[in-house]
Amino acid sequence: MEVINVKGVSKGYKNHSILSDVNLLIEEGDFFGVIGTSGSGKTTLLNILAGFIEPTSGKVMYWSKVSNKEESLHKNLHKIKKFIGFTPQHTSFYHKLTVSENLLHFAQLYNLPVNHVKTNITNILKFTNLFDHKDTIADNLSGGQQKILDIACSLAHRPKIIILDEPTANLDHVLQRSVLRLLKEVNAQGITVVMASHDLNCIEEYCSKVAVIHNGKVHSQGNLEEIRKPYLTKDFTIQVHAGEHKAKLIEKIKTLPINKIVDHGSILEIHPRDVQSTMSQLMQIIKDDGLRMHHLNVRKQPLHDIFDHILSD
Repeated sequence: MEVINVKGVSKGYKNHSILSDVNLLIEEGDFFGVIGTSGSGKTTLLNILAGFIEPTSGKVMYWSKVSNKEESLHKNLHKIKKFIGFTPQHTSFYHKLTVSENLLHFAQLYNLPVNHVKTNITNILKFTNLFDHKDTIADNLSGGQQKILDIACSLAHRPKIIILDEPTANLDHVLQRSVLRLLKEVNAQGITVVMASHDLNCIEEYCSKVAVIHNGKVHSQGNLEEIRKPYLTKDFTIQVHAGEHKAKLIEKIKTLPINKIVDHGSILEIHPRDVQSTMSQLMQIIKDDGLRMHHLNVRKQPLHDIFDHILSD
């Protein structure tokens, strides 16, 4: 079921266009990654999704379970803002308040019943491993703990979707993993996660879907296999035992629909024109001729390679 549906959204200031005809579908339960270069419009898009700014044109729709139809997010923000949590790139908590005081403040912004607020805060403190720091002044937390507190504040009112702008920026590898594992657990509890990040390895590892923002537009979106499809690697390697078997295999491979073969000794690097067809015929050759294949590896192109292709298009 859709959570947010962005339809033809553009945003500009004076004569400067930031987003142009953006279409984006985010569904319930997604861990949705948004990637793009600096200045591509990622932060503007996130602010539109959260309802903080309105598009110049186009519309952002959400699925209302009350009316059982799409409704305008910005026209009904007063009704649905309680379902949205937002974590900006910069810290947004109050530095001179304690962890608990910060959570209490952000939860009360949504006019939740006092007993619900107290229960929520206790659960979030335990869930985010901040319980032992509940009375600590936020300024005295470590950088990683402050980032966790930021996320905790956006969860204080138990939203259905949480939107985060660069949640792992300026954190070391260990802290990045800690934050991402927390978000994975948040997502596992049924909360839709939308995250913009420059860390493509993390996006590839944790996100179920990705949108690539390029020149103010959504260049590609979908699961990683859909993103990869237009840029499927044409390389795969076959490792065979050296000797007569390799020579015989090379001769057979030359009859297949390939661009070239690179001989690296015990490794043959094959560049096929059609991966699936070449793979099928190759396996048949090996079977028919009784050849011994030591290892076969089909290499998936990593997300950062695809992103480089998109930027160079």
